[in-house]
Amino acid sequence: MDRFSQQIAFILELDKLKNIYRQTLVLHEDRQENDAEHSFHLAVMACILAEHAREKVDVLHVMKMVLMHDVVEIDAGDTYCYDEAGNETKAEREQKAAARIFALLPEEQEQEYRGLWEEFEARETPESKFANALDRIHPMLLNYTKGGISWKKHGIHAKQVEARNFGVTNAGSERIGEFAKEIIEAAKSAGMLLE
Repeated sequence: MDRFSQQIAFILELDKLKNIYRQTLVLHEDRQENDAEHSFHLAVMACILAEHAREKVDVLHVMKMVLMHDVVEIDAGDTYCYDEAGNETKAEREQKAAARIFALLPEEQEQEYRGLWEEFEARETPESKFANALDRIHPMLLNYTKGGISWKKHGIHAKQVEARNFGVTNAGSERIGEFAKEIIEAAKSAGMLLE
């Protein structure tokens, strides 16, 4: 395949993200959000909330990262964050998926975009810390706004949500970390999370 054909093959492959459904529901319908919608929303959040990053970030870099961060779920599936058994095999499944999916691209783009995915997973750079803060706050915000529906469905405790989100959101943004605490406290008060 020539370079353009490889790029088109990757673009077409990413259409499958529209069929990977998450536990979070969209706000204005009674259906689950898909990975493409989630990634789009994170890219918008990166633009709008960049001023709240703990450290100065390259917004375009963050946008690219959040657009690529769930690509591996085309093969690996979306593992619910509170699914202990699923999370035991998640890294292995996602590494295998990354090898196949990013290899559709021309070599230097494969390296760039797989590198963005790996950077996101490592959570070491200012951009990846901010991207992860967005990735954690987004489902919390939707779930809270939707009445805690997926927390209730799965019997999630406040301590589980705190353990998963406080450190990561705060590492990327002090304000987003504070907002995560506000959401959890409000959700506890409203009976959306188990104590």
